[in-house]
Amino acid sequence: SFFRYFGVIPFFSIPAFYSPLIENSFESPQQASAMASPSSPSSFSRAQNRRFILFCFPDMEVLAQELLQKFPEVFEKGEIEWGTFPDGTPNVLIKNVPSIHYRNVVFLANFRNVTLWVSQIAVLFAMPRYLARSFTVVLPFFPTGTMERVDTEGQVATAMTLSRILSCIPLSHTGPSKIVIFDIHALQIRFYFNDKVLPCLLSAMPLLKQKLRTLSESGENVAVAFPDEGALKRFKQFFKGDFPLVLCSKQREGDARLLRVTEGDPRGCHVVIVDDLVQSGGTLIACKEALLHGGAARVSAFITHAVFPNGSWKRFAEDKQWNKIFITNTIPETVKEIGTTPPFELLSIGEEITKFLRAFWTP
Repeated sequence: SFFRYFGVIPFFSIPAFYSPLIENSFESPQQASAMASPSSPSSFSRAQNRRFILFCFPDMEVLAQELLQKFPEVFEKGEIEWGTFPDGTPNVLIKNVPSIHYRNVVFLANFRNVTLWVSQIAVLFAMPRYLARSFTVVLPFFPTGTMERVDTEGQVATAMTLSRILSCIPLSHTGPSKIVIFDIHALQIRFYFNDKVLPCLLSAMPLLKQKLRTLSESGENVAVAFPDEGALKRFKQFFKGDFPLVLCSKQREGDARLLRVTEGDPRGCHVVIVDDLVQSGGTLIACKEALLHGGAARVSAFITHAVFPNGSWKRFAEDKQWNKIFITNTIPETVKEIGTTPPFELLSIGEEITKFLRAFWTP
């Protein structure tokens, strides 16, 4: 009407690429009119339309199935065909694209293997362009998080590189896409993202806190230990006032730097060491030995991101001094490799993901 009033012929039109999406967004004209009239009693299954369409990379299929089975009122399954052309380049198809129109979309990503980034990033860039109402990327493990600063001229802060790439995700219908990350190694990485996306930094510590409460209710004297001051500053807020805190720090003895209990008293306690990320596990093992030397009755550990390259988790399986090693499923490759091997126990992040998304969802 604006153009008709001023007698101007618009020089643009809706691209033909999008026209099938708009035409097929509703199964019938009745549904289209119901959506256009929110007060209509036949409003196109509003509760269903509020559900998140859940897509995932194949490595995240186990977590996706957990969400779909436990929370069917929140999620419905989306399908993507992941393939490659003969030359090895990605051949990806997002199926039933019209169903995405004006819907809340979630994608479970796994960037642990850098060779698989391209196909997933292609999907991340494509989803908002298919008229998604909102778009949330759940990237549980931010793999370049340990390389967030430069200490020597010439080093590359790859945490910034990945942040810049993810910042190029297009806007969804309702604004910036959300990127959900669990226990990112350095909180300042959030400032590497630009304003076109919203980094949402969650923690898996509530999962551990729930487990510790169960242990405490069963009569165990539980304490929480940190392998360094950085972990203490980062995570003590989750446990302070509920459980005794113990700090292990490196102290110089001659030419060696050894880990010792420097704060708190582990005597007679079941002490659970907390860390966000473990590679070889050397620091965790040294902390365990210091706690046992200090009188701890039992020692367990909680690891959000069990990286364990080159099968280093086997060191823990062979060490009978461990009571439990709690890990999460932020890195599915490790979970699949470890399986049910004792002393490992899996705590799933699925419920924490759902709690976060429910803030943007109403029945």
